[in-house]
Amino acid sequence: MNFLTDPFLVSPSRFKAPILVTGAGGCIGAWVCAILSRSGVPVIASDLAKNPARAALIMGEEAAETLDWTALDVTDGAAVADLVSTRNIGAIIHLAGLQVPFCAANPALGARVNVEGTINILEAARHNQIKRTVFASSVAAAAFPPGGPYKETLYGAYKVANEQTAFVYWKDWQVPSVGLRPNVVYGVARDQGISSKNTIGIQAAALDEAYDIPFTGPYSWLYAGEAAAAFIAAVSQDGAGAHAFDLNGRCETIEAGLVVLGRLSPDHRVTASGAPFPFPPDLDEAPLRAHLPEYPAISVANGVEATWRAFTELKSAGRLPPLPE
Repeated sequence: MNFLTDPFLVSPSRFKAPILVTGAGGCIGAWVCAILSRSGVPVIASDLAKNPARAALIMGEEAAETLDWTALDVTDGAAVADLVSTRNIGAIIHLAGLQVPFCAANPALGARVNVEGTINILEAARHNQIKRTVFASSVAAAAFPPGGPYKETLYGAYKVANEQTAFVYWKDWQVPSVGLRPNVVYGVARDQGISSKNTIGIQAAALDEAYDIPFTGPYSWLYAGEAAAAFIAAVSQDGAGAHAFDLNGRCETIEAGLVVLGRLSPDHRVTASGAPFPFPPDLDEAPLRAHLPEYPAISVANGVEATWRAFTELKSAGRLPPLPE
């Protein structure tokens, strides 16, 4: 499965100390760890518990088991500070967080993980003079201030708070950071959240199952490997300032994605129905690409093909999970 990470490998010479990845058990985190590990960059994967299942889908079970994992609750500021100082961390890719439905189900926990957790990361960066920190914001932040065309969520409110907090950390203590607002991420290991449905559709085609994607029309197709590459690029140089950038991928319709899938799997039973996705599909990521070192841009055709190929190979190996409920 090296074909998944081949386009995104980076030079280890860019990094002089280990990189801490929080939320390594999630989709983007799994891709980040897989890319860094294959590139020969020291990476410490952290999550509430060791969880290499998604990374194994990308880099293989044996390689995923060799990742340097540590259990970390980002709401525990002392634990975050201890890990960063004792492991000589040189950069932080902060991806730990609860997504839209989980924040709605438990708002207080969502605030602790998403807001307090980010504060703990910035505090650790502050006290260890780390100049390379990137954190995951979200396209959901575009719904604020309220009253615009996009759906307001607690998740989005927490992400706005993080961007403003990062600004204060730079203004008051010169802690540099980059906040990236990924739009709809798709690809291997994307299996939860309201915006995972196009990936699940590709998985359904590989499993020869029927599936209806509950959105139509314009959509952000941000390939998971490209998203991970952007986060890695953000910590491949020392920072200055507190920046927040949109990370959009390609704007294309759901229907166009199904046309690509039809060329790969002519007999698939994947359809699309419903209203357009309730977030902007075409955010401008030119400022981000102007700020960061170059990283690959993946077309919808290439991203869908790589995802379908990976799912079919995982199916042949008996390793493709069932469709999420």
